[in-house]
Amino acid sequence: MPPAKKQATLVIDLGTSSTKVFLFNFLDHVVFKTREKHSLRHPKPKHVEVDALSIAHTCKKLMGQAVNFSRTKNIQISAAGFAFQRSTFLFWDRKTLKPLTPALSWQDSRATNIVNQTKRHSKTIFKKTGAPLNAHFGGPKFAHLVNHSKRLKKKVKEGTVVFGTISAFLTQHLTGNCLVDETIASRFLMMNLNTCQWDQTLLDLFGALPDYLPKLVPSTYDFGSLDINGLKFPLRVIIGDQQAALIGQGGYAPGSVAMNFGTSGSIQINAGQDTAHVDGLISSVLFSDGSERHYLLEGTINACNSLFYQLEEELGIPHKEMRWHKRCEHTRTEGVFIPASQGIAAPYWTDHLKPVSEGYGEDLPNEIIRAGMESIGFLVNDIWTLAQTHLDSLPEKVIVSGGGGRPPLLQFISDLTGITVNHSIMKDRTALGVHTLLKKLQSGKWPNIKLETDVSHKPVMNQKLKREKIKRWKFALAKSGIT
Repeated sequence: MPPAKKQATLVIDLGTSSTKVFLFNFLDHVVFKTREKHSLRHPKPKHVEVDALSIAHTCKKLMGQAVNFSRTKNIQISAAGFAFQRSTFLFWDRKTLKPLTPALSWQDSRATNIVNQTKRHSKTIFKKTGAPLNAHFGGPKFAHLVNHSKRLKKKVKEGTVVFGTISAFLTQHLTGNCLVDETIASRFLMMNLNTCQWDQTLLDLFGALPDYLPKLVPSTYDFGSLDINGLKFPLRVIIGDQQAALIGQGGYAPGSVAMNFGTSGSIQINAGQDTAHVDGLISSVLFSDGSERHYLLEGTINACNSLFYQLEEELGIPHKEMRWHKRCEHTRTEGVFIPASQGIAAPYWTDHLKPVSEGYGEDLPNEIIRAGMESIGFLVNDIWTLAQTHLDSLPEKVIVSGGGGRPPLLQFISDLTGITVNHSIMKDRTALGVHTLLKKLQSGKWPNIKLETDVSHKPVMNQKLKREKIKRWKFALAKSGIT
């Protein structure tokens, strides 16, 4: 009799700069992992594009490697789930699936003109969607792309196109089903957050129709079947990457808080089964399964690891020599840095900034890098302070995941916020969150998640120094154009 096959889930974590594929066993251990980077194009200032077809081919290739591994180890893949970065949008042909535009990254802000034209509707948009009117999101990108291409406008009128996220494109590419889950659909600025349906007022505002958009479904759903190297298995979970990161840190109970730092950053708060609109933060769906829906309150930070890539170029530092966390560890500065090139998301939401980088001593470029790192911590503190004024209570301890969660940054966040910041031993909490949802789907209950941490950071900064640094930060914000 052949040995019984071991069970595993297949998880894709598609981030800004790379695609990762995992196999998790049912003890929550990663038994296989592979990764491939994908490039970002910057054809013009504020234009950031990715190749959707290239990413689709990469996903298939990496899943093929996982399937081949499972066969050699007598592993049965029971189901798959995907986590996606949420605000990369494109148009594609509904039948041929050929992309009709580049995929505009969440970092792309070319649609600022649409934001300026629709500013008078910003309160309505926030009330209905829980998200601010911003060029990084779907509605403005839709209108900008259509307005700048007669050929695309013609195809839109003919009804032969789909506009959606990279998640919806890949779902249709891999399964044949044109679907978008509610956690990612929050980024369209066209979905009513209370009903999780496309909202006619918002569609009219950006010149869209439901026919142009993917079908809205819960994050746990029968998305279709994947056929990889002759092996078929169901795709049962699609969710936003930051939502998955919170779930992967055990954040499925209301009031749970987590932080995740990668290319960008996020502070996530489980708001329970009621939306929690806070001006300056984003409300979206945390997870849904058709019978229940939980909401997320989130503060996003555009520039985390991506900030240090930018500084490598500006300061002429080879990537292998940057090691920003080591440079920051023993560097102190009175300088201040406003990350203007990618705009500031929460809690200020502006792409119109004057760059500020000043006040340094003689230890250059390390002081500039330190000030860049501190800008992340200052934004975390601004988000945390805002959340505190609108929520009944926030925890005194928070777990941080992601490759950007390095000791100098975590210590600085602890010093500013006054909370204890613990670093997760497991880096891939986003992937674990998807696996957790797949396990819940099978058992009907939330599994226990090990929250092992290695380093704990407690506040140590002198209060006078803290007040001085925050004062300099606020002054620099005003100088950059934020009032």
